Parts: sequence; C-alpha cells; structure tokens
Amino acid sequence: MDLIKLVEQEYIKTDLPIFKAGDRVTVHYKIKEGAKERIQLFQGDVIQRRNSGLNATFTVRKISNGVGVERIFPVHSPNIAKIEVNKIGKVRRARIFYLRELSGKAARIAEKR
Repeated sequence: MDLIKLVEQEYIKTDLPIFKAGDRVTVHYKIKEGAKERIQLFQGDVIQRRNSGLNATFTVRKISNGVGVERIFPVHSPNIAKIEVNKIGKVRRARIFYLRELSGKAARIAEKR
C-alpha cells in the first residue's frame, strides 16, 4: 500500500489554490487538436469536490446560452494549466446540487466578505 502512495506523490500538484464548493473559479484547460495545443477557459461555480489525493475531482457549473453546463475536472490532471479563484462564495453545504433547479437571480451565490 505504501508503494502506491509513493508513486502517487510524483503526480500530485502542490501549486493549487484553496477552493471549495460555492467558489467561482476559472479553469485553464489544455486541449489538443491534432498537433496543435490551445488553452480553453471554463468559468463557473464549484458545486462539489470529491475524494482526496490523486483521485480528487471537482465539478464546475456554468450557464451557457440559458443552458446549464457541468464539467468534472480531475484536480491533479496534467491538462489543467491553471485554476484561478475569482470569488469566494458563502454556502452552508459541501455539495450544492440545489443550484440545478434554480435559475436567474435565485441561482446566485452570496459572496463571502
């Protein structure tokens, strides 16, 4: 068991910002199209963080043209160039799936001061 953790330590990123559910983040994600590589931004609210260690993931939700879009990112993926925390939200839950049913101003998250 210790051998697995030893191998995982090489791939764990240490330069990540601290963020949690309710925060608004911008994820800079590398996309490979043939021989070209570009960075695409995905900005939205974090609705959950799961697991720990190398298997950790987080789900980001945004509204695009009136349609809710959710994307799950592995925290320690080599395809994530950078994660920026834009706002720190004030929520009372670790998983805020209730945002899926809300729309418009009701879906806003209060900002922590």
